[in-house]
Amino acid sequence: MKRFYLLTLVATTVAMTISVCGINLAQAADSDIYVCTDANGVKTYGNVGEGKGCKKVDLPGLQTFPAAKKTAPGNFPKVDDSTQKKRDAERKQILSDELRSEQQKLTDLNAQYNNGEPDRVGGERNYAKYQERTQGMKDDITRTQQNIDALQRELNGLN
Repeated sequence: MKRFYLLTLVATTVAMTISVCGINLAQAADSDIYVCTDANGVKTYGNVGEGKGCKKVDLPGLQTFPAAKKTAPGNFPKVDDSTQKKRDAERKQILSDELRSEQQKLTDLNAQYNNGEPDRVGGERNYAKYQERTQGMKDDITRTQQNIDALQRELNGLN
């Protein structure tokens, strides 16, 4: 029984590896599998059975099933066109508001950042603290720009 599980595991692994490498899985299942035992008793599996100690493995055929069709159940809630258009318009307005907010935030951050040389504050006599705050500002600018880009993509997808 252990041998059956081992062979099934090996066959599945070989089939998955072959599938990932771009070979049709059905073709791989139809090919021959050999188990070869070397002089030290180490078993190797492959599609070529050359040499002494190689035996063809008898595996069951590949069983395939058709893909299930995805359909919505009859009682699945549906939204009429006018309600959906209203929802889309609300979503577009919310995204536009968020975009304007992020753009204003970016403008403010850029003004504070002052091209990489923000004004020092009272507690920053230590240059390392100043650099740390400057890097934090730069990270905030990058993150805000990424938010603006994401919102713009989302809005472009609605049009």
